[in-house]
Amino acid sequence: MALQQPLLFAAAAEVDFSGMVDDEFLERLGLEKGTRKIVNHEERGRVLRAMDGCSYKAAAGGSLSNTLVALARLGGRPIGGPGLNVAMAGSIGSDPLGGFYRAKLRRGNVNFLSAPIKDGTTGTVIVLTTPDAQRTMLAYQGSSSTVNYESCLASVISKSNILVVEGYLFEFPHTINTITKACEDAHRNGALVAVTASDVSCIERHYDDFWEVIGNYADIVFANSDEARAFCHFSSKESPVSATRYLSHFVPLVSVTDGPKGSYIGVKGESVYIPPSPCVPVDTCGAGDAYASGILYGILRGASDLKGMGALAAKVAAVVVGQRGTRLRVQDAVELAESFSFQLESSTIHSDMGSDHISNL
Repeated sequence: MALQQPLLFAAAAEVDFSGMVDDEFLERLGLEKGTRKIVNHEERGRVLRAMDGCSYKAAAGGSLSNTLVALARLGGRPIGGPGLNVAMAGSIGSDPLGGFYRAKLRRGNVNFLSAPIKDGTTGTVIVLTTPDAQRTMLAYQGSSSTVNYESCLASVISKSNILVVEGYLFEFPHTINTITKACEDAHRNGALVAVTASDVSCIERHYDDFWEVIGNYADIVFANSDEARAFCHFSSKESPVSATRYLSHFVPLVSVTDGPKGSYIGVKGESVYIPPSPCVPVDTCGAGDAYASGILYGILRGASDLKGMGALAAKVAAVVVGQRGTRLRVQDAVELAESFSFQLESSTIHSDMGSDHISNL
């Protein structure tokens, strides 16, 4: 498969406002730590006003955009193959935040395909991180809830290698047709389809829609251990290994992260354990997004060894967890890509594929 134009597709194009707060701040505003909540314009304003005394940053956010920028930076130089062309489709408004979002992605070497919605408002996510590295997120959807399957998107998908569907898309019922059409076109043109779980509550609310796409189109699924259990209707007592193995009966490749305990990659009812890469956690926000970029990068570079690919993903995640902010830095990306290229050249990563290798993507 040619690797010139991977397209990664998302609707939740949102600007992140990220700040460090204490538990008392969350309690004062009646927020449950570690959760994601949809808020309206007034609620967003109330929280931002409460943050006036805090130090916070604005960034082009959205779960999948973190993955895209990391992937673009990993593939930004011709190491182990041609540079990767990464694109994103989503909805932004014609407001200043929309211009900010587009400019930030462009700086990250991600081509944002969709035109701004006239008189629309760009969605935002307030990310509140407590000293224990837990994050609480408040999402204001704005125009991010609307994605139309335009002819320009169909044209780009027809030339792409991977289509990634962000799980938060399923929160917007009118985007289901867009998702389905995009997946159908991707498969028709020989592209892989990946789905990110995004959130347990999102899976529970839209379980049937998720499985309609996963069961018919997905080649790859990304989830954390709780999300994987939610897909399987497993209780919290079930191990992530069991969930990984179960899902891999339905999807060719399953990637399940389990926080500081490590991660699992499942293929054909079997799973491979990937130990965590050592780091001192500063902010867990974006860890799963970074991990997914490592898996996608390995696939796009032609890797077939699950352990090697998982080790790269774990290293990318560890770098992001050990810093403030969700973006993989350029220099870190270059070093990680060089290390992975050396691994590809010096190992039997392209040898005949056994149980620890990808054989059906």
